[in-house]
Amino acid sequence: MDGANGSKILVTTRKKSVASIMGNFPMQELKGLSKKDCLSIFVKCAFNDGEDKQYYPNILKIGEQIVEKCAGVPLAVRSLGSLLYSKKDERDWVSIRDSEIWKSEQNQDGIMAVLKLSYYDLPHHLKQCLALSSMFLKNYKIGNRDLIKFWMAQGLIQSVGQNATMEDISETYINDLLSRSFFQDVEEILPGVYYDFKMHDLVHDLAMFFAKNEYFTLSFRKEDIPKRIQHVSFSNTHWPNEEYEASRFLEKLNSAIRTIDFLSASCSKSFLNACFLRFKCIRVLELSESRFEALPNSIGDLKHLRYLSLTENTVIKKLLSSICKLYHLQTLFLFGCSELEELPRGIGNMINLRSLMMTTKQRDISFQWLNSLQDLDIIHCLNFELLFKEMGSLTALRKLAIANCPNLVSLSPSIKLLTTLEVLLITSCEKLEFMDGEAEGQEDTQTFGSLRILRFQDLPRLEALPRWLLHDTTSNTLRELLIADCPNIRALPETGLQKLTHLQKLEIEDCPQLTERCRAKTGEDWQKIAHIPEIYVAEKRFHLFRGWMKTGNRVVELDAREGVIKCGSSSMIG
Repeated sequence: MDGANGSKILVTTRKKSVASIMGNFPMQELKGLSKKDCLSIFVKCAFNDGEDKQYYPNILKIGEQIVEKCAGVPLAVRSLGSLLYSKKDERDWVSIRDSEIWKSEQNQDGIMAVLKLSYYDLPHHLKQCLALSSMFLKNYKIGNRDLIKFWMAQGLIQSVGQNATMEDISETYINDLLSRSFFQDVEEILPGVYYDFKMHDLVHDLAMFFAKNEYFTLSFRKEDIPKRIQHVSFSNTHWPNEEYEASRFLEKLNSAIRTIDFLSASCSKSFLNACFLRFKCIRVLELSESRFEALPNSIGDLKHLRYLSLTENTVIKKLLSSICKLYHLQTLFLFGCSELEELPRGIGNMINLRSLMMTTKQRDISFQWLNSLQDLDIIHCLNFELLFKEMGSLTALRKLAIANCPNLVSLSPSIKLLTTLEVLLITSCEKLEFMDGEAEGQEDTQTFGSLRILRFQDLPRLEALPRWLLHDTTSNTLRELLIADCPNIRALPETGLQKLTHLQKLEIEDCPQLTERCRAKTGEDWQKIAHIPEIYVAEKRFHLFRGWMKTGNRVVELDAREGVIKCGSSSMIG
């Protein structure tokens, strides 16, 4: 690796032995946080504001003793604080302080002792979920949807009642692990719907420790393979030259393998077929970035398969009809399969399919009989022209995203029959002109019924918002509306948005004429939106970003240059 004269490389590590190898520059050892700072972090994690000294002075003193054991490590302090947040019995705090784990764990800074204490406090189902989360690589941004589909496929989600879906229950699992600091660094993609997060590398080590008897990353030079192994990843290194060597290697593995992740490893179709013939209990098959033009016909024999990803396979052209025998499949990811000619005609046989993300060359697509489908993403379908007519058959659909479909002209009128739909996202469809499908006055007033979030983005030909937006069933549920990069939308409907009585947030970005008409207090359309609690209106021109935002009764002018947002004058409404 070449660098310019004067370049420097900064290496960070938790091991002194690694630092000593790196060169002759003196090692800079960072000390832990002070006891005062650690106690401040601990109190914020373990108590609600102000309740520590007022209501729990005794356990606060025990907390100070626990903090001393954390040796100034922020992760340890935060983990134990989060662990004790819901425990206000003095005996629980004493149990943590006096645990034998502090004595048995001799690793650096005692951090693993802290993490194990937090792990052992988890209910059984969360222990399983955390351990298997170690299959995601260190420092990897984990998407909530990816993790949820993985947990579901493994059968880790416990039913809590008829009205709660597996997806909703999984979200509570993620929130529990976030609140206990096992997950961190949340990055919102679509607030309240899609987000990414990470596992601290030490938490990842902890999860790997508890998953070590079940999960293994394989290379073909491995000799000592645990007998109980159920989840495997194949690394891309040391792949054998001869096909028979790879097939013979499979005989070393437990035939009850439940997960196979190829980690972008380039295996042959015959080796994949050998996997299908030996491992009949596969539940998760991760083939992202693979290079198969077609899958082996034997994939139809994987009766237990719940999760299949062919994401970013840019050469696959056809899915064999045998894939439609996967009656238990819940998740099918075909995003980025740019050469895929069409979905198999028997896809309606996948009666348990709940999530479908797809890229194909089809002009029109039918999803009839997919009564369990909850999430549908139609992305980069370059020939896609018309939204399917049988929308009403998707009786469980909750999220629909249509993106980068340049030939899509209009939405089907039957889209309004999606009474369970909660999130509708339409973006980067340059020819899309019509949202309604019927002439004004002829449309059916029965629309949606559950829609919470609606986003229109980068639709240059769209001239008006859909009329169904103001129908009673939509106006009673819609909470968030985004209109961005739609320059031909010049004004809001004449009746305004007053009917949207539950709308909490409106965002308008890069719609020049609409932005001007919605200017706070002076714009022609201001009275149509003034009732909405949170409004954000902005326009980007070259490197300048200007606009205003309303929160409650206060309006604040915004001015951004080179990525720095400055809040200008503010005023009250009323």
